[in-house]
Amino acid sequence: MKKFKIILVIAIIAISESLYAQQTPAPKQTEAVTIVGATAHIGNGETIEYSLIIFENGKLTQVLDARTTKMAYRGKIINAEGKHIYPGFIAPNTTLGLVEVAAIRSTDDQKEIGEMLPHIRSLIAYNAESGIVESMRPNGVLIGQITPRGGTISGTSSVVQFDAWNWEDAVIKEDDGLHINWPNSFTHGKWWEGEERGMKLNKKYEEEVSKLSRFFNNSKAYLAGNQKKTHLPYKAMENVFTGKKKVFVHVDGEKEILDAIQFKKDQNLTEMVLVGAYNAHKVADKLKENNIAVLAQRPHSKPNQDDDDYDITYKMAKILQEKGVLVGLESSGQMETMNTRNLPFYAGTVAANGMDKEEALKLITSNTAKILGIDAIVGTLERGKDATLFISEGDALDMRTNKLTHAFIQGREISLDSHQTKLYKRYSDKYKSQKK
Repeated sequence: MKKFKIILVIAIIAISESLYAQQTPAPKQTEAVTIVGATAHIGNGETIEYSLIIFENGKLTQVLDARTTKMAYRGKIINAEGKHIYPGFIAPNTTLGLVEVAAIRSTDDQKEIGEMLPHIRSLIAYNAESGIVESMRPNGVLIGQITPRGGTISGTSSVVQFDAWNWEDAVIKEDDGLHINWPNSFTHGKWWEGEERGMKLNKKYEEEVSKLSRFFNNSKAYLAGNQKKTHLPYKAMENVFTGKKKVFVHVDGEKEILDAIQFKKDQNLTEMVLVGAYNAHKVADKLKENNIAVLAQRPHSKPNQDDDDYDITYKMAKILQEKGVLVGLESSGQMETMNTRNLPFYAGTVAANGMDKEEALKLITSNTAKILGIDAIVGTLERGKDATLFISEGDALDMRTNKLTHAFIQGREISLDSHQTKLYKRYSDKYKSQKK
């Protein structure tokens, strides 16, 4: 009985700690908000040094230079002189809300068993009350593309905003894209089966690519038939072939990227986006020619190959941009859910390595919005778009100065508290008391 009580107390403490970070979503905007004096970073490469921004009913109604207008201020007035205002940052290809504690299987919904899973929808597994999701907001990451993992075809992603009661409230764009993990032409030796360690040619590569092609062809044949028997995977491919759903191909190798380009042609796919795409800069002209966008891997990573430039990951996005490729930044990889909060600093690293600062900002705002097909409503500070934005005391791409004072999602002022801010206050109070 005593042991049971101890376990119960531990469970209650653990639950209370996890619940702390789950802030109640902000209520719908009821009065106009006017922000005046901030340097506005529009997200399309432009800035307004002393801006006047007004939004009502969740939508931006005015984005002006405050020095050239006599427009009356409306509703709640925020004096942001000396500060900076940005559109909410967008995190593509993330498993946020799908995994809470990786070591606990019941909180891990990022992948399903199987190979061809176009009917798997990440949206319905999205946990809007995730404490990890909430920790993105203090850095200005307010929107994400929630993406499944595993299999050859992982399933379908959806785009959500990060202040909601449930996935129905959170969704911005439902089932925006199909995700394919392209086969690798090289594979690691299975030392546990007696094979040599290290990389070697994947003898099954062509077979794996052919299998993917057959699935696409069989889906087309099914959709063209009477469909008397329901086949969920084939049925889920319909919007891929009509162009309503983009195809995101997770691929790195140069040969594999060229094969993916050919696959786009063979299957007559309307839009394809490469994700990660480590060697995309080597075939940038082909990507431009075939109107293929790239979500480049996070710059805070090491080169993959011995003969690569030491700073290739820092300048990858700039190389692609200069070649005319539409490029954004993604943050998948080791400890990706945590590292997604560093998205603005990835863009800052790209800027520090040669790209213009406002162009680097586009990598996590307007460019990503275009790639995800949500640029009509978010990604820039423009009239008619959602009032999803934030105010920072300084440069939001610099971790030393990105200190948010206000953040809004669809006009609703959201909380910037999290478990981290609770700990910050707790230990700040502790050390302040010790100095007295």
